[in-house]
Amino acid sequence: VQLQASGGGLVQAGDSLRLSCATSGRTFSTYAMGWFRQAPGKEREVVAAIDRSGSSMFYADSVKGRFIISIDNPKNTVYLRMNSLKPEDTAVYYCAAKNLAVGGLRTRYEYWGQGTQVTVSS
Repeated sequence: VQLQASGGGLVQAGDSLRLSCATSGRTFSTYAMGWFRQAPGKEREVVAAIDRSGSSMFYADSVKGRFIISIDNPKNTVYLRMNSLKPEDTAVYYCAAKNLAVGGLRTRYEYWGQGTQVTVSS
């Protein structure tokens, strides 16, 4: 599975962005996809995740009510709509995919895309 993330940029606090992650390869075996982020000097953390059917989702407490994850199966693409962005959302955002249900939606992702930088100015 190959993943290509896009949509990052420089925005002001309160603005919105939509990240996209296009997948290719053996996508039919994907169990779930997720978005992670890593800020300078911090560990990578899970932001949001969704199962292939779109019926089960996870959000980190820090983004609940502001971010929305969605999946478009015909396009093999997962999106992250980020609203009311804050300076603390500044990070490199990565999309990831997993084929196995072990670990649920939050852990044990096998495939990773390159990151896309999101910078939120105050």
